[in-house]
Amino acid sequence: MAKITKDTLIMDCLRLNPSSAEILQAVGMHCIGCAMAHGETIEEAVSVHGADLEKLLAKLNEGVE
Repeated sequence: MAKITKDTLIMDCLRLNPSSAEILQAVGMHCIGCAMAHGETIEEAVSVHGADLEKLLAKLNEGVE
C-alpha cells in the first residue's frame, strides 16, 4: 500500500487519495491548480501555509487507496 509522506509531491498525493484536494483546501492549501503542485512536496506546502504536518499526513493517509 502506498503512503503519503512529507516528501510526497502534491500531484502524487492527489492521485493517491481521491479526497486529498478537499483535505488540502480545508487547511488553506489551495495547491490543486497551482503550477507548483507538480514539483512541491507536502512538507514544502505546509511550510508556506502553516498547517500541522503530522495531523495533515494522518488525515491524507486515511483515504489512500
